[in-house]
Amino acid sequence: MSGGTAGGDASFWRARWREGRTGFHEGRPNSFLEQFASRLDGHQRVLVPLCGKSADLAYLASRGHRVVGAELVADAVEAFFAEHQLTPRVVPHADLTEYITESITIYAGDFFALDRARLGPIDAIYDRAAIIALPESLRRRYVDHLIDLARPRLRALTVTLVYDQAQMPGPPYSVTDEELARLYHGFTVEPLAEGSETSQAFPMTGRCFLVTG
Repeated sequence: MSGGTAGGDASFWRARWREGRTGFHEGRPNSFLEQFASRLDGHQRVLVPLCGKSADLAYLASRGHRVVGAELVADAVEAFFAEHQLTPRVVPHADLTEYITESITIYAGDFFALDRARLGPIDAIYDRAAIIALPESLRRRYVDHLIDLARPRLRALTVTLVYDQAQMPGPPYSVTDEELARLYHGFTVEPLAEGSETSQAFPMTGRCFLVTG
């Protein structure tokens, strides 16, 4: 869950990785992804925005996908490859650095600097902790950018959190079903599952959706 501005300020996320304050990193594939990964099968090139060093990247690659991650903090990208004993080819660009292996490529830098010409065709998107990492002021821009990157069709497995935002300033932020539907206006937003999050002292519910159109 990193990349962008608490929550949208780049220095905020770099500090969290530098200081090891990465409680959002699960260290294993997300349970919603394991349950619904088949919804992405057949869609071979999968974009994972604001990916951190998520084990979900390796899990998707193990299912035969070509995985493209985007992550603000280069330390997180390098940690991912080191922990999975992969040696990427590193290609610096003016505004992003590209880390390339056979099945997983990650762009380090500003997600909004990633364009369709550089990224190439995307068959599906997996968003576990990106939209909930961004403050409300950035979520519209983020979703519009995803839609543009995925053209002509969008298929996104999306995980949100819902809780009383007054209990915690975020990130992670609460993103209600209604807000998700507004952000993806004109697309089909299909609820798949929900589950209680037990890591907080107040009620928090994880929700999983398939967005298509």
